[in-house]
Amino acid sequence: MTMSFYDQFASPMYLGIPLIAIAVALPWVLFPTPSSRWINNRLLTIQGWFISRFTNQLMLPLNIGGHKWALLFTSLMVFLITINMLGLLPYTFTPTTQLSLNMGFAVPLWLATVIIGMRNQPTIALGHLLPEGTPVPLIPVLIIIETISLFIRPLALGVRLTANLTAGHLLIQLIATAVFVLLPMMPTVAILTAIVLFLLTLLEVAVAMIQAYVFVLLLSLYLQENV
Repeated sequence: MTMSFYDQFASPMYLGIPLIAIAVALPWVLFPTPSSRWINNRLLTIQGWFISRFTNQLMLPLNIGGHKWALLFTSLMVFLITINMLGLLPYTFTPTTQLSLNMGFAVPLWLATVIIGMRNQPTIALGHLLPEGTPVPLIPVLIIIETISLFIRPLALGVRLTANLTAGHLLIQLIATAVFVLLPMMPTVAILTAIVLFLLTLLEVAVAMIQAYVFVLLLSLYLQENV
């Protein structure tokens, strides 16, 4: 029973071929293609309004140089939200519960922000490693601490997304198992547990959207330091 709880996080295989590529590519098929007409249907209108509002809020603190990242950040946000939401459906696989996939998103994007800062403004980028007004004896220690914290950023991005989604999926499966076990013996307790399960599912829907937003928001803050 203990091992079966973690089977949902294993990449699905068919004839020895991992199907994670299909799970990653599937969300893009679900989005309607924007048209060149002035008047669209409701789905396209809502999609365009959401993307426009999110892009405006995300790019607001950035200068003009950071606006080049708007398309990348918006696409990543929509992609992560869709994958996280689809993973809440029964008998589905959530690719973002894999730390390797999340680190594959976090490390290159974080490294790109650092490289941009080193190329465009190396003095300011290196100045983040030493706070202003630091006493001379503490300079070597603070440089080491700030360097370590800089390199921990992509790890924190990937682990945060993985841990939140994994914990939520495990809680849902544990409580759902409790409902099925309690139903023949204590129907009243099973109904109360099912209500808790429903509320937890609503919470996980919110977590799926919030964690995708936090992932992209932190990347934009890292970019803000370097542009």
